[in-house]
Amino acid sequence: MRLQVKGRNLEVSAAIRGYAEKKFGRLDKQLNDGATIELELCVEKNPSIADGHVAEATIFAKGASLRGRERATDMKAAIDLLVDNLERQVERYRSKRRRKPAHKTPAKS
Repeated sequence: MRLQVKGRNLEVSAAIRGYAEKKFGRLDKQLNDGATIELELCVEKNPSIADGHVAEATIFAKGASLRGRERATDMKAAIDLLVDNLERQVERYRSKRRRKPAHKTPAKS
């Protein structure tokens, strides 16, 4: 799994990057090795918005892309909510792949 962390309207610190890598490591067990996660963190500077810290992630897995967006008052809380959301999506994606029957080609005679 490859994690790319980008920041919009903020500088991504080493502490936030490490925290995100630790949290997204939970998804590493469920995803294949070829998966790529793009995490974008931003701060909305509108005083009327209470939850100004936004975390968005897109997972590019084999055959699917999963996307999530969460907002909170703290960046770490937004990352926690996002990882929980994506875990549910990955589990649903994996269960659908397991249920799908194998494609069989008709025998030629």
